[in-house]
Amino acid sequence: MRQEAPLHVFGPVLSGRLGRSLGLDLLGSRVCSMNCVYCESGPLARLTLTRAPYVPAQTLREELLAWEAARLDRGEPLPDAVTLGGLGEPTLNSDMPQIMADARAILPGVPVAVLTNATLMTDPQVRAELRQADIVLPSLDSLVPEEFTRVNRGHPTLNPKDIAEGVLAFRTGWEGRLYLEVLLVEGVNDSSRNLEKLAEYCNRLQPDRVDVTTLSRPGTEPWAKPVRKDVLARWRQRLGTRAVQSARPGTGVAGTTEKRQEHPGGMSLDEAQARILASLARRPQTVAQLSAALMASASDVERALAALVAQGQAEPVRRNTARTEAAVQAAEVFYQARG
Repeated sequence: MRQEAPLHVFGPVLSGRLGRSLGLDLLGSRVCSMNCVYCESGPLARLTLTRAPYVPAQTLREELLAWEAARLDRGEPLPDAVTLGGLGEPTLNSDMPQIMADARAILPGVPVAVLTNATLMTDPQVRAELRQADIVLPSLDSLVPEEFTRVNRGHPTLNPKDIAEGVLAFRTGWEGRLYLEVLLVEGVNDSSRNLEKLAEYCNRLQPDRVDVTTLSRPGTEPWAKPVRKDVLARWRQRLGTRAVQSARPGTGVAGTTEKRQEHPGGMSLDEAQARILASLARRPQTVAQLSAALMASASDVERALAALVAQGQAEPVRRNTARTEAAVQAAEVFYQARG
């Protein structure tokens, strides 16, 4: 019988900013303060600003201990980061401080990162909790209110000015790394007005890096399209950003590289299916991405994916990010979990 995938610990997943990142899902379902049109996690189940222990710290601690024991058995290296995120906004979990403490205890020396849409950074308590992290990665897609509403579809009490000020307040006096992300959707938040507002804001914030991205995986709304390459280049130049490097074998945290090795003993088909399914439930990925992140051979990944597709648990989705005939023909195939 195929073993069940872990419920809340997944990956590692390859990240252009964090390397091989082990994910912790703090929500367990699509609970978020926003319903972004580009979200790769699927339709939203609950829009809220209410904090609660959606996935209790004890549950994550037990899963992380089990994952670490399995890692040692496989002879697999530590991940480059352990990242709080998952299916929704992680700062909604009121157990977040304990979850970060447990991650440090179980994976000593591994940086703790938090992916956040920054909506709860208006709260001094949340800001204090986030200062326990080594890396915080807030997103801010538009400072133009009507664009913010259309692209992020947040809780009705939210506004971009307050969120931006919350990130600024968090940045003051904090010694960790802050990576700001702006994701552009064609015809929605790629206006010159938004670009100038964000350029002025970045001058105030002085983040460690700014990443301007666009859609590269299937999002929530099929009408949400990536911007053209020239638009992306103009935004990156204006905001003084570095282009996000594609995650690939041999790439770790920014500025580091390490030789990729597969698991010495490989993975059984059951184990490969379980780990892949847990990862695909949070993010659509290609065979190459899964192979590099899980340190498994492409043939093992392909075999596990074929079994998951045959069982109706995963499906392929073709996605291209540049609307040219050549790009359509060469579009990458991503796999995502079904149901």
